Amino acid sequence: MSEVKKLGDIASYINGYPFKPEDRGTEGLPIIRIQDLTGNAYDLGFYNGEYPERIEINDGDVLISWSASLGVYIWNRGKALLNQHIFKVVFDKVRVDKQYFVYAVQYNLTEMESKTHGATMKHIVKKDFDNIIVPFPSLEKQHEIAGVLSRASGIIDSLRTELQRMDDLIKARFVEMFGDTRSNPFGFEKKKLKQTCNVVTGNTPSRSVSEYYGDYIEWIKTDNIVSGLLNPTKATESLSEEGMKAGRTVDSGSILMACIAGSIASIGRVCVTDRKVSFNQQINAITPESYNTLFLYVMLQLSKEYLVEDISMALKGILSKSKLEDKEFIVPPMDQQERFAAFVSQVDKSKAVVQKALDEAQLLFDSLMQKYFG
Repeated sequence: MSEVKKLGDIASYINGYPFKPEDRGTEGLPIIRIQDLTGNAYDLGFYNGEYPERIEINDGDVLISWSASLGVYIWNRGKALLNQHIFKVVFDKVRVDKQYFVYAVQYNLTEMESKTHGATMKHIVKKDFDNIIVPFPSLEKQHEIAGVLSRASGIIDSLRTELQRMDDLIKARFVEMFGDTRSNPFGFEKKKLKQTCNVVTGNTPSRSVSEYYGDYIEWIKTDNIVSGLLNPTKATESLSEEGMKAGRTVDSGSILMACIAGSIASIGRVCVTDRKVSFNQQINAITPESYNTLFLYVMLQLSKEYLVEDISMALKGILSKSKLEDKEFIVPPMDQQERFAAFVSQVDKSKAVVQKALDEAQLLFDSLMQKYFG
């Protein structure tokens, strides 16, 4: 068996500072929270005052979020200050390839998740974190492994960039043909969504009736609505034929929107059904009556800020059926919508090819991680 080490014997882990809400201003150095690492933040706070040197971070620093959302990151956005619940890694104990270390921690995130504590905010305690064991071959071997994984990761990143480029192309084409949906520079007619679509909120058939759950029809949840994917992913749970009668269903060609979520970033995500499905109460299904489905799908994506502007995140964010139905949107002539939809359909065929390559690259990367760290 190759040599192994505990994470606590490889490096020191410096926790961030518990900045208070009143510390956050508009000048000074950025205060980096977990949501700033995960991409779920919509505001960035700054601190303009004295601070302990240990919480300063710079490009190249390795950061590990150990509460709420576990993750490992290499910081690359300039000088900043670290908030609590994030470790800054200081490599002061043994010689280690930094990128190898990142991959080792990344592989062990699942084990860390199993060791988390807390009823409200899940977190891993320092002792449990320090005691996680990872393979620790020679420095030369670490360089070699990190190189292989970085090349595989680079392929994944390039394919994701290509998918993003195609999404940007679709959005640019929409703006070219229809302008901004709020300012409506082309003067299209505007109507409330309830005047142009049928909106239905999903539900959860009673869990106390076991006969409602089976394998007759997929039961879609918000996790199955993935940004960048046109259609919902395969559901992990299904309803029986009796359960379908107690539930809510839509046929192919409807739009599913995530309307209840713990993060504002998740509310408003949409997909288009390519099969008949049932769906839970965190989703509103929108069946177009005066819209081409693909046109409406893209317009809703571009209307994210408008959709969430009135939502309070005090507890859990909710875009209710009534609020959604009262939102006003442009209604261009159907022939223009259909021309745009044909363009979207063509681009989506190219996206499907790239997505297949991405799935294969991810499978290869996962198998390499298992080989080196499993």
